Amino acid sequence: MKKLLLLGGLRYLIPVIKAAQNMGHYVITCDYLPENIAHKYSDEYHNVSILDKDAVLKLAQKLKIDGIMSFAVDPGVTTAAYVSENMNIPSPGPYNSVNILQNKGLFRAFLEKHNFNVPKSRTFNNNYEAISTISDFELPVIVKPVDSAGSKGVMKVSNEDELPKAIENALSNSPSKTFIIEDYLQGKTFSSDSDSFSVNGDLKFVSFSNQRFDANSPNPYTPSAYSWPSSISEENQNYLKSELQRLITLLKMESSIYNIEVREATNGKAYIMEVSPRGGGNRLSEMVKSVTGIDLISMSIQAALGEEISKVFQPKYNGSWAEIILYSNVNGFFKELYIEPVLNEYLKEIDIWVNEGDKVNAFIGANETIGTLVLQCENASSLESILADYTKYIKVIVN
Repeated sequence: MKKLLLLGGLRYLIPVIKAAQNMGHYVITCDYLPENIAHKYSDEYHNVSILDKDAVLKLAQKLKIDGIMSFAVDPGVTTAAYVSENMNIPSPGPYNSVNILQNKGLFRAFLEKHNFNVPKSRTFNNNYEAISTISDFELPVIVKPVDSAGSKGVMKVSNEDELPKAIENALSNSPSKTFIIEDYLQGKTFSSDSDSFSVNGDLKFVSFSNQRFDANSPNPYTPSAYSWPSSISEENQNYLKSELQRLITLLKMESSIYNIEVREATNGKAYIMEVSPRGGGNRLSEMVKSVTGIDLISMSIQAALGEEISKVFQPKYNGSWAEIILYSNVNGFFKELYIEPVLNEYLKEIDIWVNEGDKVNAFIGANETIGTLVLQCENASSLESILADYTKYIKVIVN
């Protein structure tokens, strides 16, 4: 049995654990939170912080692992690359390249250096410098930590009076106490957040989605729903595929899954916003399998263990699909989920992670998700008529 070390213990790891075990592998999980749900499913657990690269390396060497992944767990991605490089086991790519992809400031600088479309940006680690140079930007801007996940610490600033609060919010969510200010790109259509895959540096599978946000949630920059296929123009989708391949080639990446965010702006240009060599949160790889039939989770396991990758090809979409994130806009105790009966014919799956009476927190980040709901329609127009105002049909009721 090959040993696969998974960093973290979030719910999103459960299908990875089950898939690896079904493939005949021994799965080990580690983090500093033994109560995390995924640890109940792994074959072995160790209480080691995934942010401590050397501690995880020491553990991996002791266990004589064959592969390591930080699937859907952003803080562990650089640690996994560090361990892979030091143990000479399969890795998505060079540690330095992974570090660039995982740091928003380094990533923006890399894109600019290599002439990608990129919003104007600057990286800061103190309030004074940022406030004193804000006049160099044209408002509105986005302020966000360089090293956080789940949209935590992200704020849009439309006037200078809002900047100190945005900086404080970003710093409080940044482990390195570093943040970035960048031009706000107004989208021409929906931005995209979906998973893709490369084999030996060749981007074999690229998927785009429509990523949606709830303007009424406490953090309107936390994704609240996704749908496939994407409404990004075919011309810009082809451009983005070409630019993503160029990026992967420049960084000397190998075989890996990627969570990729892109945007088509009102200026007609398409932008690569984020590329992380991990599976996305919010069950994106599971959704991609439903929508296209491509099993990115199994392929990620094969890549991490140096096995031959299953046959993969560019996606063909099986109808129109949506995933709606379930959450509460206020703190309280979960009572029930109400779904209008009109949605029944489209419902494919309801996955609730809380029970009646459980405490739920306001949706300030993806970590406050309490479940997901999956819909399938025969055509995009039927699906869009629901998603245009999905909160009218779906209510998370709390006391």
